[in-house]
Amino acid sequence: MRVGIITGSGTYALPGFRDAIERRIPTRFGLATVTEGTWHGVDVVHVSRHGHGHARLSSAVTHQANVVALREAGAGCVLAATVCGAVDPGIELGSLIVFDDLHFLSNRLPDGSLCTLYTEPWEPGRGHWVFDRPFAPGLRAALLEGARAAGHPVRDGGCYGHVDGPRFNTRTEIRMLAQAGVTAVSQTAGPETVLCGEAELPYALIGYATDYANGVRDEPTPVETLRELIGRSGGVFAEVLAAAAQRVRGAEPVGTHVRFD
Repeated sequence: MRVGIITGSGTYALPGFRDAIERRIPTRFGLATVTEGTWHGVDVVHVSRHGHGHARLSSAVTHQANVVALREAGAGCVLAATVCGAVDPGIELGSLIVFDDLHFLSNRLPDGSLCTLYTEPWEPGRGHWVFDRPFAPGLRAALLEGARAAGHPVRDGGCYGHVDGPRFNTRTEIRMLAQAGVTAVSQTAGPETVLCGEAELPYALIGYATDYANGVRDEPTPVETLRELIGRSGGVFAEVLAAAAQRVRGAEPVGTHVRFD
């Protein structure tokens, strides 16, 4: 199975990619850039959400184009990584979380439009994605095994909270998310989860805690600490994703679809 990998802040390329070919794939949602090649013996197609040099802030990430391009490039599943702010005070900074639930009430893309691949009436395949948990169990297991094999502490389970960027959240907003059971937040993986679900691409998400969200601790996380941990995250994600990709043995799409064709 060709494994799709999506990375974010701090990870703009996969080290050790062999025979790498960068392609710009046209989709009906615009162009997306993917890199194809062999990574630690695995056939991989990689998308950097933000692009080289962090060209796109979270508010400019082209989620629909990225997901469609991964599918058209032959990805059979997607492993995704994000740096995140801890909402649960028990999360240790520099540790990993393999999420098992999602808080994304707005269900909207950065431009404010609804988060869906089904944008037109009578569109073939249009329907409702129906699921219990949004993340593929087999891929979650691969991420957990990969983290442990690479020697990194990892939490099994947690609710990922999608928040709109590029600003960070207020104390009141974080208190609301904590009351809803959110474990950690970032600004990109909500749309990816939903769009991969609609595309029937099994998807799983791992987070790396770089700071405590506003109000979680009495003193804010210093910006220097945030920057340092974002810098460290690239090496951690490279080790974990490589080990996880080697452990992918197949994955089934999550849930089912109520279609109207």
